[in-house]
Amino acid sequence: MKLSLAISPCPNDTFIFHAWIAGLVPGAPEVETRLVDIDELNALALAGIPDVTKLSFAAFARVREGYALLHAGGALGRGCGPLVVVRSDSALRRGERPLGGARVAIPGELTTAALLLRLYLVSGEGGGAAGSHTEGTTLSAAAAAKGPGACIESPVRLEVLRFDEIMTAVASSQVDAGVIIHESRFTYPALGLAALVDLGEWWERTTGYAIPLGGIAVRRDLGPEVAAAADRAVRESLLAARRAPEASAAFIREHAQEMDEAVCRQHIDLYVNQYSLDYGRAGRAAIEELLGRAGQTGGDTAAADPAEALPLFWDG
Repeated sequence: MKLSLAISPCPNDTFIFHAWIAGLVPGAPEVETRLVDIDELNALALAGIPDVTKLSFAAFARVREGYALLHAGGALGRGCGPLVVVRSDSALRRGERPLGGARVAIPGELTTAALLLRLYLVSGEGGGAAGSHTEGTTLSAAAAAKGPGACIESPVRLEVLRFDEIMTAVASSQVDAGVIIHESRFTYPALGLAALVDLGEWWERTTGYAIPLGGIAVRRDLGPEVAAAADRAVRESLLAARRAPEASAAFIREHAQEMDEAVCRQHIDLYVNQYSLDYGRAGRAAIEELLGRAGQTGGDTAAADPAEALPLFWDG
């Protein structure tokens, strides 16, 4: 049986999945692979298209009925969260204005980066409510989540851009700030940008949990045998990459947005960690915490009542 597989072109994904894609995992199902941006991955999952897919944990709240998580291959850790960046000379950085009313680029409505920004703003630390900017309309979902009578700054205007376009948009003043992910966290100073908020650090400080960014999910209708085979293939593919990292080097460079080898290695070292083989109890708790908090934003990532939701993982 050939499975459709969708992952991102980021070095952590190409490192983990190379052996499986290349047919180097004995007994693994054959795959037909698409490598696309995380926002497109989330859209594919919403449409129920890939058999096995990378997706944001924020998006998983929307597709939980159709997909279940695998235990291997996810991106979860500490010190690896999204950053809100601004120009070095920005009034936001100087503290002369709050984020309220600012135009902030996000890498997708259903990305975990966008959800973390919304949660940060709802917490009151960001000085503004999170809204979505679509065709000139600002929708302040976070303001509604705070309840009647709450003191709300003017809403942040969220504008969706591809993750690899956000730094340039900030540097050119197309937007006031941007939430950056992936390799961008290693390269933003070169564009004259500065970090305003480390959303991952805020999450860790607020919850005590590691940062759950994205996971690998399998369609529930494929059944437990296929899910188990996919989980095993991801795990064995990662183990193969660790045994012989040079085997995947050309594949990683071919697809990386940032071609610098040192940056690719930094990316892999940060995002491929102890949680990549198995989330364990701590990782699972972090995912459940994020999904539980998603409802605080009043937005599209709001999760179902945990008592009514299907199990997180394919095996319960």
